[in-house]
Amino acid sequence: MTNLSILNLEAVRSAAVAREPYTYFLGSGVLNEAAVAEIRQDFPDISKPGYLTVDEVALKGRFKALIDELESDEFSRILGEKFGIDLVSCPRLTTIMKRSQLKYGSIHTDGPSKVMTLLVYMNDAWEAPAAGRLRVLYDGKNYAPFAVEVPPTMGTMFAFLRADNSWHGHEPFEGERRVVQVAWVKDAAELERKKKRNRTAQFLKGIFGR
Repeated sequence: MTNLSILNLEAVRSAAVAREPYTYFLGSGVLNEAAVAEIRQDFPDISKPGYLTVDEVALKGRFKALIDELESDEFSRILGEKFGIDLVSCPRLTTIMKRSQLKYGSIHTDGPSKVMTLLVYMNDAWEAPAAGRLRVLYDGKNYAPFAVEVPPTMGTMFAFLRADNSWHGHEPFEGERRVVQVAWVKDAAELERKKKRNRTAQFLKGIFGR
C-alpha cells in the first residue's frame, strides 16, 4: 500500500534504466492524469528567472502535495531500488523554475556533493525544435551527438546518478519553462550550503537583474 497518489509509480518503475554514457532513466506520464489540471493551476506564480528553493516559494494545493511526494522517504526508496543505491538517507534539495534565460543550460556534470538529480517537467507543449530540451551528452563541449533528448512536457521525468561524466545541458532558451528539480545530496551540511548559495544568487539577481 502506498501513500503516493499524485505520482504514477507504475510509469516510474517501468521506465528503463540506461547505463551509457552514465546511469539515468527517462519516463513519461509520471503524473496521474486526474491531478494534472490542479497541478497546472497551483504551480507557483514565480516572476524571477532561475531555480528557487521551496523555502522561497509559496506552495499550495496539489502542487504542494506533489512536492511532498517527491521529497518523501517512500519515493526515495522506490528510486533507490531502481538505481540500486540508498537514497533514503540522503537529504533532498527541491527547487522550482518557471522562467528560463538564454544563459541557462550550459553543459555540466553537477557537483560531487550531489548523489542523484531528478527533473519533472510541467509544460503543456514544447514548440522549440531543440532549445530548452535537456540532452544526455558524451562530453563537456558538444550538444551533439547526444544519447537522448528530454522533452520538457507535462509529466516527463528525467533522473540520473551524478558521475564525473554525467554531462548534460540544453541549447539556450528564453521564456517560460516549468520544471521541478530534486537533488539528493551527500549530507545535511551540503544541503544548507546549497540553499545558502541559491539564496545569494537570487539576491544578486534582484540587485543586478540578471
